[in-house]
Amino acid sequence: MIVDLPNTTTSKISKALVRIREEGGAVALGRVLTLIIAAELGNEEEAIEAANDASREHPMRVLVISTSSASPTVDEVPRVDAQIRVGGDAGASEVIVVTAYGDAALDQESLVTGLLLPDAPVVAWWPGEAPANASESPLGRIAQRRITDAAANANPLEAMHRMCKTYVPGDTDFAWTRLTLWRAQLAAVLDQPPYESITAVTVSGAADSPSTMLLAAWLQMQLQVNVSLEVADGSPVPTGIHSVVLERKSGTIHLERNVASIATLTQPDQPVHDISMPRRSLRDCLAEELRRLDPDSLFGDVVRRGVRELTASQAETSTKASNS
Repeated sequence: MIVDLPNTTTSKISKALVRIREEGGAVALGRVLTLIIAAELGNEEEAIEAANDASREHPMRVLVISTSSASPTVDEVPRVDAQIRVGGDAGASEVIVVTAYGDAALDQESLVTGLLLPDAPVVAWWPGEAPANASESPLGRIAQRRITDAAANANPLEAMHRMCKTYVPGDTDFAWTRLTLWRAQLAAVLDQPPYESITAVTVSGAADSPSTMLLAAWLQMQLQVNVSLEVADGSPVPTGIHSVVLERKSGTIHLERNVASIATLTQPDQPVHDISMPRRSLRDCLAEELRRLDPDSLFGDVVRRGVRELTASQAETSTKASNS
């Protein structure tokens, strides 16, 4: 069911929710959190679809705050439109889309305060361009968890470095979530004999891939060995991570993804394995991040310390190479 509320207020939206609950049953029953999606006007549906799919694992109230990135004009009349979606149109959640125009879009916190589920955690998600400092933004201040996506920014690496400088516990980014399958596979390989120390690591990926940088930083932290980060320029270049090469005394381990969903694992004295490693969808990334509402301490260590150490080691290697 979809209920449109043109030219409305937060109070009227709240009353409409109560009315829908009384007429159709306790739709809020069992909701475990409030997910706030800060979307660009006209680009809401992909994020809503991902939230609806994720809600089957995490029943929640979804508040979509849709605004334009352009500054309001002098003659633009402040207005708030809303749409409430429940039942089959909202998965296992209830979706409230609040579209604000003009000066009404300037105070996003006031648009959501009266619509939050009582005594439930709040998660804020920016599927597109995120604030320079998510935790200090109006929506970030009221959220326990803040999800950004550096890859969705115009300059993904710049956005990731900005996250490294502004990180506070509770922040996370889909650039890290997309590494889960890579990290799990590499950990599984190193958990098998022979249990030898890794002597060198090379990580390669697209030049604008923040996930490649985070994977290299994580490996350098965990293995305590300098990691060589190689980026592919030119066109066409596959997006994301391309391969990881681990060197040890008994030989080389090579994990490479040449196609979108299959990775090839090559190890000494073992047959070549093809491994399912699909690129993760928005739904998969969102569902994983909603499984934990406490800060991800490992991600915090990687962005606060690991990336800095990786950058320093890359600079040192570059200096030695130029001097030789």
